Amino acid sequence: MLGVSMMKKINVMFVVAVFLLIPVELLFAAVGCDLNDPDRDVARLFPGSTGYKTNYVAIDQRGGPSLLEQIEDRLGDKFKGLFETIDVPYTLYEVFKGKDKIGYIHGVNEKGQYGGIQVFVVLDLEGVIKSFYFQKLTSRYGKQLRDPKFGEQFVGLSLKDFYNYDVQSGKTSGPSAVEKIKNPVPEAEPDFRAALRGTKKNLILVDEFILGNKYLQYHQSGGEQNK
Repeated sequence: MLGVSMMKKINVMFVVAVFLLIPVELLFAAVGCDLNDPDRDVARLFPGSTGYKTNYVAIDQRGGPSLLEQIEDRLGDKFKGLFETIDVPYTLYEVFKGKDKIGYIHGVNEKGQYGGIQVFVVLDLEGVIKSFYFQKLTSRYGKQLRDPKFGEQFVGLSLKDFYNYDVQSGKTSGPSAVEKIKNPVPEAEPDFRAALRGTKKNLILVDEFILGNKYLQYHQSGGEQNK
């Protein structure tokens, strides 16, 4: 009979072998940003809705490196880290009331000061924010950032408003409604800026994957200042 130590070695080898056989795309699927409970969350975020469709898309499937460069240009920053690889799957929810589509829900991962942040936006059919919230927020200042008054500042904004916001400097160039979004606590600045970067990235991906680049014209013409 095999000894206990030998059995443990065999079990470890089996787990490693199985892990190596898992396709790479499945391994990366863990970093996607899904709703915790889609049935419950969709009903909560869209009262009166009757159903939803889940779409999984990734940059490498839609355009590869050239598309990644275009999205980074629109964002004003390079993608980096495990949550922003070219093959990360993004989960987009199309929400329906009967046969009519009534809006979208989409979330992205961001790196905050103390850990991961999941930024979700609820959008109407035009890509305008109906509500904003953190599904995950690892922050010492989570209470202040989760305050409904903070999220309400995003309501009514669209990608057009975010084009003049520089995610690297945290400043706006020219008129922008983003200037009106106030950080509830100065010490939370890294997480505050992560939330704004996540929102801009979120809106860009929705524009690219669902809205047919409806807002691309504002990026090319300089954002809100030319509207």
